[in-house]
Amino acid sequence: MLKKLFSYLIPITIFKEDSAISKSLEVTWNNGKLVLDSENTNYSYGNLQRILRTGLKNIGFEKIKSMDSILVLGVAGGSVIRTLVDEINFKGKITGVDIDKSVIEIANTYFHLNAISNLEIIIDDASKYVLKTNTKYDLIVIDVFQDAKMPDFLFEYFFISRICFLLKPKGIILFNTMLLKAKQKQINANYITNFDAKKYIVSKINKADKTNELILIESKF
Repeated sequence: MLKKLFSYLIPITIFKEDSAISKSLEVTWNNGKLVLDSENTNYSYGNLQRILRTGLKNIGFEKIKSMDSILVLGVAGGSVIRTLVDEINFKGKITGVDIDKSVIEIANTYFHLNAISNLEIIIDDASKYVLKTNTKYDLIVIDVFQDAKMPDFLFEYFFISRICFLLKPKGIILFNTMLLKAKQKQINANYITNFDAKKYIVSKINKADKTNELILIESKF
């Protein structure tokens, strides 16, 4: 494919669409790989996949492989799902939730998420979905962005407490945050105080990327 070959010299955009939720969405050949970008940030299969893979490695691929159910809040192009299925060989149930129908259509067309048999995609607001469901999960990945902005609800107590409620015993939360604003590190520090040290082990992964910080929350019971 010529576009793939030429992409080692210069990125080649093959699809572009405006989204009410994510603003501009672009599928681009970049260094021989298809990536999905919004107007101001990578959405899937570029730096984001590398960042979330770092978090999954910290949990442990073998540990994840032995799990039964995973919830992904914020699917976009589905790069973290591809890591789970293609690299970790996860065979359990994956539930992906995304508010943006347009981005899921792109994920199905260009990244073939709809070919993954153990994946269910739900078009919904993550803040509403967690209130509706009573399903428990071994791992919850939170990767919710609107372009480069993180919705405020992610840091609100109702959402945090509900996420904890949806965890199985010994369950794990992997939360991807952006550090584009100077105050974000303090916001993250305040976020961590919501978790009782008697019940949870909380750690931060700062080596993932200069613009991102991963927060890992593990239930002790």
